[in-house]
Amino acid sequence: MSDTGAEQCSTCQSKNSAACDTCSSKGNTGQTEQQMKISKNLGAIRHRIAIVSGKGGVGKSTVTAGIAYNLARSGLKVGILDADVSGPNIPHLLNVEAEKMQVSQEGLLPVIAAYGIKIASAESLVESSDTPIVWRGPMRSSLINQFLADMLWGELDYLLVDLPPGTGDEPLSIMQTIPLTGLVIVSTPSSLSILDVSKIINMAKTMNVRVIGMVENMAYYECPGCHEKVYPFGKGNVKALSDKYQLRLIGQMPLDPLNTGKDIITSDDSPAVRMTAEITRTIEDLL
Repeated sequence: MSDTGAEQCSTCQSKNSAACDTCSSKGNTGQTEQQMKISKNLGAIRHRIAIVSGKGGVGKSTVTAGIAYNLARSGLKVGILDADVSGPNIPHLLNVEAEKMQVSQEGLLPVIAAYGIKIASAESLVESSDTPIVWRGPMRSSLINQFLADMLWGELDYLLVDLPPGTGDEPLSIMQTIPLTGLVIVSTPSSLSILDVSKIINMAKTMNVRVIGMVENMAYYECPGCHEKVYPFGKGNVKALSDKYQLRLIGQMPLDPLNTGKDIITSDDSPAVRMTAEITRTIEDLL
């Protein structure tokens, strides 16, 4: 590193944050070839947003897919890094489960979904969606780094990172490797989900990563007949948590009694697209 670079690092507000490792002031000295490729790829991506949750099963991947779809159909260039290596669902949700990633001389080719959404997912590497990926943490983190370095992302307006729940290896690796624009945290109103979300919020504070806002999923359901809203998991729990940490509640998604378990996004009228449309606009306004 040059003397100038050292001086800039000593006063930089991003020092020791998620943005530090890929800062141009540090130069390439000591960087591996993979790190340099990651830095180059990320330099062509305008916004990098991770979608996280404290617990599994709260709809985080559905929110990710819905936001990506809404961004892409508005004409923006969007990619999704499915970093939930042990439980990848993004290709399924975006109806490209049968497609596999290909290799070219230049690098890995992402799977292309509706409106040109580029997807990198472990699900696109295995024979079938029910094939387990039984890897320890370092192997999962290594695959994520390979996706970041070798995937031909090109220029993107948004890269959404669908992280596994909790505060384990993959979320830590992403926050250390990618200078994130911010996090979107997904939670249900249940007390256990709320408890674990607090850990995610505090992890983000420790890593100096901005929290863009919180999304409350399964907030209520509306009776198709009388249109009364019922709150089966309690009312106001996620709002109270967001207020506690001075965060924005950027959207509430209901349980859809007419959904009948259909989670694949097949059109602009799919439930996940409709329920994340306003959330997507709010995120764009906040950036």
